[in-house]
Amino acid sequence: MTDINTVCKTLEFDDPHLANTLFGPQNKNLNLLAERSETTISTRGTTLCVTSEETSAADTMVNLLTQLYGVLKAGHPLYPRDILYAWTMLSREPSTNLMKVFKEAVFVVSPRKTITAKTLSQRDYIAALRENDMIFAVGPAGTGKTYLAVAMALSSLLAKKVKRIILTRPAVEAGEKLGFLPGDLVEKVNPYLRPLYDALHDMLDFEKVSEMLEKGIIEIAPLAFMRGRTLNDAFIILDEAQNTTPEQMKMFLTRMGFGSQAVITGDVTQIDLPGSGSRNQLERSGLVHAQRILGNVKGIRFLHFHEDDVIRHPLVGRIVHAYDRFENEYTKEK
Repeated sequence: MTDINTVCKTLEFDDPHLANTLFGPQNKNLNLLAERSETTISTRGTTLCVTSEETSAADTMVNLLTQLYGVLKAGHPLYPRDILYAWTMLSREPSTNLMKVFKEAVFVVSPRKTITAKTLSQRDYIAALRENDMIFAVGPAGTGKTYLAVAMALSSLLAKKVKRIILTRPAVEAGEKLGFLPGDLVEKVNPYLRPLYDALHDMLDFEKVSEMLEKGIIEIAPLAFMRGRTLNDAFIILDEAQNTTPEQMKMFLTRMGFGSQAVITGDVTQIDLPGSGSRNQLERSGLVHAQRILGNVKGIRFLHFHEDDVIRHPLVGRIVHAYDRFENEYTKEK
């Protein structure tokens, strides 16, 4: 018997196969959603009932499942992680059009690789990448800042909007000394640039990436190599920008030439610059410095990602939240 204080919303689906896909094996998808939303979801055949003590929670779940069913009907595959992303989006913004979010591909490199926005912040990021010449993307690891920037760079290159892609990052060690690295200059800096190579290889075949690198269509280089250059008709990405100094940041930003677009990504909670404390590191970070100076400059867009936008393993989001909470409490105590 239903408690008098609970609300029950019912949905009926007309395609048993799509309904089973939405529900997941043994209702796995529905159980995940029920756990996250503090609702109870029961099914009988293709009929579904959402029960909750809060009308708004039940309405959000009905909206979510109705939209996800429409996405499946349109032929777009859904995975458990997609469904949880969608719930997060609608929880934050009930008017979100999930069909638009899931269908808005950045680009298709091959039949195996279509890249789409997974969160509201990523959707805003993609829109900003399409509309602005310089974008700062700031937020925790795992939010897709660099990955989507590389995707948009390749999209612009394939569409012949730019002639080359420049990927760069400061060669700063993450809290440990690597010591002497053998090899020539390229081999010495490769460990610092590995994440950029990983993103490229995830989107294009190894042979295609190698060919573009050999021809100079894609260039991956440490930030120190940017001094004195003017980069025209290029899509330029500065990754790990929190580890630049203010002088390095200014140098990089003034490399931008005609027909170019620049994306600067970083996480101000992971600054590896030398310093005797987080406050000193913040003061030395070129990314923090740029936010204070360039926030109101026309033509520059700043986007901020949050823990809800983390698209790695669900534990990553919880880890980010725990560290943020600890650091906030530590700052108050100080």
